[in-house]
Amino acid sequence: MRLYSTAVFAFLYLPIAVIAIFSFNAGRHASQLTGFSSQWYGKALSNPFVMEALWTSFIVALSSALIASVFGTMAALALQGMKGRIRVVADALIYVAVMVPGIVIGIATLIALVTLFGWINPLLALLAPEGRAPQLSMGYGSLIAAHTLFSMSLVIIILRARLAGMDRSLMEASADLYAPPFATLRQVTLPLIFPGILAGFLLSFTFSFDDFIIAFFVAGSETTLPIYVFSSIRRGVTPEINAIGTMVLVVSLLLLVAAQVILRRGPKKGDADAA
Repeated sequence: MRLYSTAVFAFLYLPIAVIAIFSFNAGRHASQLTGFSSQWYGKALSNPFVMEALWTSFIVALSSALIASVFGTMAALALQGMKGRIRVVADALIYVAVMVPGIVIGIATLIALVTLFGWINPLLALLAPEGRAPQLSMGYGSLIAAHTLFSMSLVIIILRARLAGMDRSLMEASADLYAPPFATLRQVTLPLIFPGILAGFLLSFTFSFDDFIIAFFVAGSETTLPIYVFSSIRRGVTPEINAIGTMVLVVSLLLLVAAQVILRRGPKKGDADAA
């Protein structure tokens, strides 16, 4: 079993290690290691197309993570109070949203948005002066909407687990002290589940930033960093692409580790005393 586990992990992680090593290649060929240099990191960061794609990915990931965190928290709190079959159906829909393949989500989102734009754009043309009607199209909005809908499921699942392990007596004590429901939410519930909210935000940001499949279908004229990398490797893999992949990998791992550390944090005694 140890040999089998070692072989599996080697198969998974050795290619990633090779990309990281060859990103420091001093030569111009990605498959020939002629020396070690960090020049490709400088070239990647000074490439205007890379920086534009990076900025697009950052804006989309930050926006979708913020929206998913807010609405995911609201949905998780609402689902916590549901009972019976409605709760079972809601839970099933949430988990299905996570399990559906990304290509299915991308195609479905593309069809839905194209159909919606086909209905709304003629109405905008009728309401606005001739030639001044805004036209809805794929771009930042479609990217943020698609990533938000997917990320919300992650936030809800994380917060549902956090809420299930929370000490309900604190909220009951708040109600016994005649605190209004909103005050209990603001001073007791939200501080206790804040680590889960922050972890959900970090995971949503990571998945949105790294996503290629969904973004490929709904990006329109915008280019995210994964789409730029995909377009570049069709002309051949260079050490610059390896450098970009390594930087994205390091940032993603740091965010995932931070999210895992936050999730492992239990409610502190100080939180309970403050509540």
